[in-house]
Amino acid sequence: MLRKILKILIIVLLLGFSALQFVRPNFTNPPVVEAETVTASAPVPPDVAQIMRRSCFDCHSHETQYPWYSKISPFSWFLAGHIEDARREVNFSVWNTYPPQKKVRKLDEICEQVEKAEMPLPSYLWIHWDASLSKQDVQALCEWAKSESQRLSQ
Repeated sequence: MLRKILKILIIVLLLGFSALQFVRPNFTNPPVVEAETVTASAPVPPDVAQIMRRSCFDCHSHETQYPWYSKISPFSWFLAGHIEDARREVNFSVWNTYPPQKKVRKLDEICEQVEKAEMPLPSYLWIHWDASLSKQDVQALCEWAKSESQRLSQ
């Protein structure tokens, strides 16, 4: 009897998992308007741009490179939620649409979060180990953020 219940439960779970695969979030990146990007409005040194592209842009821009597991529910929903939240927090593809005060606040937050190792998210680094920030990366990002913040505050 227990074996029969277990078998039915496994079948129901497999059918449910299969049905979930038909319900997926939209993973189409919005278009990038070059005049709105961070590089269009701020002097970003090449090393900092490289760090940002490697460690930030997948979630904080319209240039997300969706990995293979983004096609598997429920991981796809988890990923879509993270990207939506990240873009809402700061989006380097629309950086130039922010008012100067918001840019200054975001620059301060960027430095604070990378110094505390809160960004990139530890869960992101489980699979994207190449996005981890070295001490030199953190220093370069913070120096740029402080410099840009100072430039905007003048």
